[in-house]
Amino acid sequence: MDGTTEHNLLPYWLTAPGVLATLAFVALPLVLMLSLSLYPFLPSGGIGEQLTLANYAELARDDYFHTIFARTFGMALLVTLVCIAIGVPEAYVLSRLSPRWRTVSIVIVLGPMLISVVVRTLGWAVLLGNEGVINRLLMASGLVAEPVKMMFTFTGVVIALVHVLVPFMVLAVWASLQKLDTATEQAAESLGAGLFTVLRRIVFPQVIPGVLSGGLIVFSLAASAFATPAIIGGRRLKVVPTTIYDELLGNLNWPLGAALAVVLVGIVLAVSIGVNRLVERRYKQVFL
Repeated sequence: MDGTTEHNLLPYWLTAPGVLATLAFVALPLVLMLSLSLYPFLPSGGIGEQLTLANYAELARDDYFHTIFARTFGMALLVTLVCIAIGVPEAYVLSRLSPRWRTVSIVIVLGPMLISVVVRTLGWAVLLGNEGVINRLLMASGLVAEPVKMMFTFTGVVIALVHVLVPFMVLAVWASLQKLDTATEQAAESLGAGLFTVLRRIVFPQVIPGVLSGGLIVFSLAASAFATPAIIGGRRLKVVPTTIYDELLGNLNWPLGAALAVVLVGIVLAVSIGVNRLVERRYKQVFL
């Protein structure tokens, strides 16, 4: 083997460890989960030997699972929209700060990510409870006469997930803003455009790829989140990840739990592919 051939194979050798790790810890478990979902669950508590699509048929015809999937992806969509509304302006302000204050702000933005999601969620449980800090402040100020129910509600889960996931949106949009040519903003201002017009016509169109990428990350993480819905939502507010947990470890119905996991991964993957195509199309329109 000559030097040229070794040089051509070098990228493959360098990527081999990562590929093998991905196959072992990501692809193989997914294949095993898919195969498990194709076996029946026996009334005795065991797993049958014949392949079947009965688990997927049950998911397709049972309104209980329809409601859970609708709640899960509705929640993920709402969390994504709120994160966009908060993260895009925050990233824009962050990009306009001086280097010193930018460093401080980045530490503040990334600070929550340095704490365990369970610890952060338990903190929100303390804040959102009937005897929590928020309700005590509301009652002390006279805005409400009795505690506002926020624990074990859809709203409470959304609030906690937004706090957990908004840093991902800020980082994605901030990365896009680093590629923004400030000369275009200055040119628009010199022609009489106001701040709102500059943001709407100049800034936002160029950061759409970052918004879409951040939205994809937030949507995927929100749809697959387990700890936050389990703690804040409790047993009353079921989502797909908590239902998978109940089927696998509560009912010991491993095939149905595996089918739920496969459908969840499939929907998230379909959304990811669609958003990636939008991002690629946007990049071609802007840069080509």
